[in-house]
Amino acid sequence: MVSRIPLNRGGHEQVTRGTRARALPLVTAAGLFGRLTFLLCIAAYGNYATAAEDKPASSLPVAEATAESASSPESALDRRLAEEREAARQRFAITTHKPNYLLFTYNASANDRFEQLDAAEIKFQLSLKVSLAEDLLGGDIALAYTQVSFWQAFNSDISSPFRESNYEPEIMWRWVRPLRGDSLYNRAVVLGFVHQSNGRSEPLSRSWNRIYLNLIFEYQNLYVSVKPWYRIPEDPKTGPTDPSGDDNPDIADYMGYGEVTAVWVQGKHRVGLMLRNNLDSNSNHGAIQLDWSYPLGNKMQVYVQYFNGYGESLVDYNHSVNRIGAGLMLNNWL
Repeated sequence: MVSRIPLNRGGHEQVTRGTRARALPLVTAAGLFGRLTFLLCIAAYGNYATAAEDKPASSLPVAEATAESASSPESALDRRLAEEREAARQRFAITTHKPNYLLFTYNASANDRFEQLDAAEIKFQLSLKVSLAEDLLGGDIALAYTQVSFWQAFNSDISSPFRESNYEPEIMWRWVRPLRGDSLYNRAVVLGFVHQSNGRSEPLSRSWNRIYLNLIFEYQNLYVSVKPWYRIPEDPKTGPTDPSGDDNPDIADYMGYGEVTAVWVQGKHRVGLMLRNNLDSNSNHGAIQLDWSYPLGNKMQVYVQYFNGYGESLVDYNHSVNRIGAGLMLNNWL
């Protein structure tokens, strides 16, 4: 059980004499690996944006991936792969990784263990990827950084803080093969290492490291990702205030050992489903997320997200959340 921590009048954690001052979240969260990932992605963004402005849209080889396979030009996965290949040819180029969005949300089960929270909250995600090498051991190497934040923007009683941010740098190797036939087909295999943490001090510090295998399948307009992972073990803590050791030894009981994500493409509509479960009949925990998006002009998409279950954020990994939100999305999975 996590103990309650003292708060000052502004609703923030107090730093008492003899305790460590809170480190900057990004630095504490990802260490050297995370800082390098974030800086590479941001540096690449400026170079890629400049190059994109100078290149006419008609010169993008949208059909490149389909020329290498027997799939139809309408394959959303092939279009995504072609755009990433084009970006990889630019020096320090950047692409999106996971969806990038901003949502106005309502959480019907806000966690008030540490401070009084509003049910209304802004949630946003930033996810970037940089290609490091192509055709290495038959695949491509990439570095990615994802950040998801929860902002109590309307909660003036506690100074409208960012109550939680999760930082997720990762490195991955991806192998892709052409589509053959109309049956369910394994299009890509991704092997990666990912660190995730929230950059907070005890007792709210959360972090874990994983090795994952992501198998991506395609069947007509349906795309499915089966992503099992293995958590790298950590040493136990010597005491509740020990800054080293495992912050959350039971996180797999709530986050499970993998997740399945599906995206259905119907015209301009994108419908998504994510499922997680610990597969424990005695103490079952899991999560479900439903998504829908539709283009709003050429740059944005309207986006609706529903989440129910455990692990939406690290600080609440063992607290069940029931959240719905609507807002804008820059990019979807496909």
